[in-house]
Amino acid sequence: MSMQHHYIERFSGRVVEEKPLGDRLVRFIYDPVREKAPYIFKKITEARTSALLGFLNYDFSLGHQLLGGGSFLRESGINFQECLQPPEYFNSVRKVFERQIRYWECRPLPEKKDAIVSPADSRVLIGSLEKVSELFVKGKFFQLEALLGVDKRCWLEAFSGGDFSIFRLTPDKYHYNHTPVAGAVVDFYEIDGPYHSCNPGAVVRMATPYSKNRRVVTIINTDVPGGSKIGLVAMIEVVALMIGDIVQCYSTLRYEDPSLMFRTLFLEKGAPKSLFRPGSSTDILLFQKGRIRFADDLLRNQRRQDIQSRFSAGFGYSLVETDIKVRSLIAMPAKKEY
Repeated sequence: MSMQHHYIERFSGRVVEEKPLGDRLVRFIYDPVREKAPYIFKKITEARTSALLGFLNYDFSLGHQLLGGGSFLRESGINFQECLQPPEYFNSVRKVFERQIRYWECRPLPEKKDAIVSPADSRVLIGSLEKVSELFVKGKFFQLEALLGVDKRCWLEAFSGGDFSIFRLTPDKYHYNHTPVAGAVVDFYEIDGPYHSCNPGAVVRMATPYSKNRRVVTIINTDVPGGSKIGLVAMIEVVALMIGDIVQCYSTLRYEDPSLMFRTLFLEKGAPKSLFRPGSSTDILLFQKGRIRFADDLLRNQRRQDIQSRFSAGFGYSLVETDIKVRSLIAMPAKKEY
């Protein structure tokens, strides 16, 4: 029996048990297949197999029953009143995953203009790269070199000893990523890798899954006119099992004027940036040392010792996620007050 995983709902304060979609499938892939048949494990995490699993689970009706997604629409708890499309539009799981919402109404930006905001509806963990050296050495979480690319020396130096936040999207979440800060794109690149799941059970079982998955890295300079003035920020979008693509679709006019990422592009805070294809996914933000201060409630929630978490079991001490909304406050500039 797998360990229960709980998180805290930010605005209600409730402790909630997570029941991941397809959890049995994930356990199958990440336990006996990896340990007893590494070749099969390698093949099942390749892009082609990942795309097939995505089709079966989210497009092919029989696949809903075979892979555990048949009850997804009934159990997701999604608020379709937020969506731009009418309820009758959502006749497949994929359409639900790729839904657009009236974020300008239901996900308002914080009143504080200097706020750094969440890039996704997600469950978040936060921390400092100065304080995770033990995890770094043991490879339990991620290695900065592998995450950003071993050939990206300038960015490795820029974010050394800085802060990080990890946003884990579950299958029911709104799957557009939004910009957490305002600033100019100074680098944008993709690093290839296998398709490991970001399910919490898989995260605990695998060494550095976030640094091994295929990912898209955007480096944002916020120390420009109109920027957030917190130095460089790295936004890393991570591909997971049953994710076929990350579509870059930055738009300042709701969803109506999508653009690809390119160097010199100015990003407004809170705008749609990209879309994860169906499945569970992860965003990672890296900040330079001493430039930001995380919200007190996120720090307080993460340190709670009375909540059972798979992350706690995997890393030896309490790491409790907080469930947050996209465009909500996660941090402020280091010298600013909340």
